Amino acid sequence: LHMSDESLPEPTIVEEQEPQLPTMSQSLPFMERPAALDGSLAGDVGFDPLGFAKTKDDLLKYREAEIKHGRLAMLAAAGWPISELFDKKLAALVGMTPLLQSADRAPSVLNGGLGNVSPLYWGLCLAGAAAIDLYGIFGASKKEGYTPGDLGFDPLGVFPEDKEGQEWVKLAEVKNGRLAMIAITAFAVQELVTQTGVVDATPVFFKPLPEVMFEYANSGYIQ
Repeated sequence: LHMSDESLPEPTIVEEQEPQLPTMSQSLPFMERPAALDGSLAGDVGFDPLGFAKTKDDLLKYREAEIKHGRLAMLAAAGWPISELFDKKLAALVGMTPLLQSADRAPSVLNGGLGNVSPLYWGLCLAGAAAIDLYGIFGASKKEGYTPGDLGFDPLGVFPEDKEGQEWVKLAEVKNGRLAMIAITAFAVQELVTQTGVVDATPVFFKPLPEVMFEYANSGYIQ
């Protein structure tokens, strides 16, 4: 058999190209996407119209602040209506004076009444917040692979192990945190303007439907 001296052509290796980032902002299509917002963080849709995040380091600092405020707002958005629902009942149970303001409004900067809260409570809140923040600054953030807001707190083990699941949870937290920040602001403004607690103004969102229908019937709202 005669073997050909001609060499076989070498196989062509096609390198995968990284996906190109859009030039325009996803959230504001009429504006260019800020250079620092490269889509690597969950919930990044290119929204920075005032140009706060000029570098990647700036972006990570703002994301850290957003996560902290979002988590606090989620607690507040749940605690606000819960306080209006149960403050009087719990106060009566332990023989204390309710903290709700007139028209069952929660104590707040705009509603007033924060001075009636025990200084011990404020002290515990400040101490707890300081401890968590110090751990984040000097502990969690020093670990390899740290991402903003990752304090390693997952006592129930709900954080997924797969990459896709982790990204879904991160995105869900950011979205719910942003919504909660809007909600808690709306609670405060609504109660200032209407002088009525959010639970009393929209009971259908916070009370069982039969109870709401009974209240409406007795108030003459339903004829």
